[in-house]
Amino acid sequence: ALLLTGFKMPKKNILLSVQSSLENDMTHSAYQLHELGYNLFATKATGEVLQKNGVPCTIVGYPTEKGQNTEIPNALDMIREKDICMVVNVPTYESKRLEDNFLMRRTAVDFGIPLLTNMNLVKVFADAASKHVKGELVGLDAQTLFEHYQSETDEDAWTTPDE
Repeated sequence: ALLLTGFKMPKKNILLSVQSSLENDMTHSAYQLHELGYNLFATKATGEVLQKNGVPCTIVGYPTEKGQNTEIPNALDMIREKDICMVVNVPTYESKRLEDNFLMRRTAVDFGIPLLTNMNLVKVFADAASKHVKGELVGLDAQTLFEHYQSETDEDAWTTPDE
């Protein structure tokens, strides 16, 4: 369903940033994405939990920390430079870094980077991507309805052209 909306599958690098109450839920999905060959980047708190749980990732700085620590890359710069192919930013009502979350989401949208903002969607995405790579899902060549109708023959149609 995501592919039909114009969602572009990430090619290489994924940025993860989730609220602390969701970090343990993110660990399984993040590990699945790592096993699929994606390079994972995460904001400080998320990255520390992932690394503690054995998920390799590179820690990046929050957008509002730009210029404070030149040793680590800034999340916003990576999104703008299209070093990131997908952003996962799942805040909750408990979130304290409202400006950072907003800037990551807004910049992803402005630069046409796929964005996931729901933990259930992240889990389903990771499961589906894993099954697709294993060959368990087929027929994922997304077409618009117009493209489908163009490829359809008269025998495939439910009606006749004169109706």
